[in-house]
Amino acid sequence: MKRKAKITIDVGRPSGHTINPYLFGHFVEDIRDHMEAMLAYPLKDMDFESEAEGKTAVSGSWRPFTNGRNTSYALEAPAPKHSGRAQRIRVQSDDEAFAGIAQEAALKGPMAYSVRVVARASIELQYLIVEAADRRTEELLGRARIELGSHNWKEYEAALPVSRTCEHAEIRVYVPMEHPRWTDHVSTGMLWLDHVSLLPADNIGGVKGEVMDMTRELNAGMMRLAGNYISAYHFEHGVGSVLERPVMFNEAWGGWTSKYFGTDEFIRFCRELGVEPLICVNDGSGTPEEAARWVEYCNGSAETPMGAVRAANGYPAPYNVRYWEIGNEVWGGWQVGTCSADRFAERCVSFAEAMKAADPSVVILACGHTDQAWNRAVLDIAGAHIDYLTLHLYHGLNRFGMNRDTPAEERYKAIAVFPEWTRDDIRRTVEQIQATENHRHIKLAITEYNTMYYPNTVRKGLPDEHTLGAAVANAGNLNEMLRASDMVHIGSFSDLVNGWLGGCIRVGDYYADQYRGKLPGWSGHPLTVYGTPTYEVMKLYANRDIHRLLPADVECGSFSVRSNKPAPIDLGDLPDLDVVACTNEDGSTMTVFIVNRSLQEVQVELNLPGYESSSEILLHEITGDSVEAINSVFEPECIKSTVRTVPFEALQNGYPLRPASIYALEMNAAPETG
Repeated sequence: MKRKAKITIDVGRPSGHTINPYLFGHFVEDIRDHMEAMLAYPLKDMDFESEAEGKTAVSGSWRPFTNGRNTSYALEAPAPKHSGRAQRIRVQSDDEAFAGIAQEAALKGPMAYSVRVVARASIELQYLIVEAADRRTEELLGRARIELGSHNWKEYEAALPVSRTCEHAEIRVYVPMEHPRWTDHVSTGMLWLDHVSLLPADNIGGVKGEVMDMTRELNAGMMRLAGNYISAYHFEHGVGSVLERPVMFNEAWGGWTSKYFGTDEFIRFCRELGVEPLICVNDGSGTPEEAARWVEYCNGSAETPMGAVRAANGYPAPYNVRYWEIGNEVWGGWQVGTCSADRFAERCVSFAEAMKAADPSVVILACGHTDQAWNRAVLDIAGAHIDYLTLHLYHGLNRFGMNRDTPAEERYKAIAVFPEWTRDDIRRTVEQIQATENHRHIKLAITEYNTMYYPNTVRKGLPDEHTLGAAVANAGNLNEMLRASDMVHIGSFSDLVNGWLGGCIRVGDYYADQYRGKLPGWSGHPLTVYGTPTYEVMKLYANRDIHRLLPADVECGSFSVRSNKPAPIDLGDLPDLDVVACTNEDGSTMTVFIVNRSLQEVQVELNLPGYESSSEILLHEITGDSVEAINSVFEPECIKSTVRTVPFEALQNGYPLRPASIYALEMNAAPETG
């Protein structure tokens, strides 16, 4: 039996506050495969930073490429000022062999790739070859010849044209067999490689062109650089020549911190997208003085000490980064520098004072928590020094005492009501902020949020973060932030690309936790870039012309969730529909977001008393045949936002909304005349 609902909107009473476009922001972190998926470099271990994985002394993802019996390999110190290691290859003349290194890669084509090599060689070696080949057929896809001009370290560049797309290619860097031979004696046939990289012509500031295009469509408003890794990250290691940047171990997530996406690259990324940058400083292993230097590097004139460093790096104009965050989940035991709320608040004061001394105009965000005892201490001690308190909201089935044995219908209903927890967390934090005059000026920034499946230590296929059900929950999260937009000005969806929970943009066939399950590349589609159902939600909301809220009254059916644990919210009478109505600045356009979070079709009537609308309404719909439906490399567009026109009378008389679906209605609205 179809359920019925009625939505009544008072178009004549827009809210006094405006909705901040930073509410639809996103979040980048050097976490697991986030940077590898986002950046355009197809090769790993470009600076030979990793240990040898086999018996032969060849770095990390590289392997020996030779048919010589006596070719030898070693890892040595890198070129002066460079980081990582140098790969040494010695070719014995009596083998008359080819010798070098090779690495698997997925390549696009036809496409020109720029090759960058830092090398030195014994004087007998006159040139080396860089080529791309199909690993399965040996088809040559492209070749470049690099003339070696020095026995000392030298940087070389070449163009490598790749004839076609090949997901299972191999990049080879080697001295060819047809190279003129030499008489073996001291220091002959020796090649050292300090750096080897490729970049496709369609990269934008080192970022994959496809990722940039999809991110641009998100209309993010703000982009946050932060995460657990920041609390052990020293920004000065990530500026200047990438070859001279040190290799840093990622203390939060293991592996190497990406030296190829530092402050300058992040700012370019934001500028290309036209979004506001938000930078979280290292308050874990860092100091207030270091944070102040970071502010000065970004915002100081070329006459200041750090502004001069920025200018020397090729960026004379200040970046003018306004928003700075102190502390990322400092309350968590997994965080470098974790401490008590009192200690963090004292630390926060010293950081804020130093940063504002470098630039008085900066806006300061401080680490908050869903635990109000933490917030009380931070607000009481540091409240006068900060502008925003942050929240991270990851709601999961653990809050309901559920697991994989819980019936699927109950699990979905729990996911669908995660936003009820968001509302409660916002409400309690706002009450804490407004408790005393000392910190009533402070607003809220939800700098990380997503749905979550607990426990998340064992993954069997794509977890719930990628489903249509998760998209329903995240649409509800956005509705809650919109309703509270007088206090909530900033939102950062976690993550942007791949990463931990699995970014809303997906590159290849990595899973959210690639330490479990299948290895990357298993599908044969490592180059496929697509969006999750939540990507469709984020794009839908952020691209609507909304500035103010409108009162919306909803009459509809309800459902309940059977929780196995006590909850601070009522789970017994939850509305089928979650509705937020908005208008643009001049009141000429109205947008109504409707989330049908129930598992039944709902026949909805739209009532606009005292107003007339255009004869047709644009109806955006995100829906699917199952709440567990996902997008994947095999079906990247299984869940997509669609749009069609619907007569206004159809909504007045009752329009069917599919189960577990998200809608946006857009219409012209003007008061009746006469």
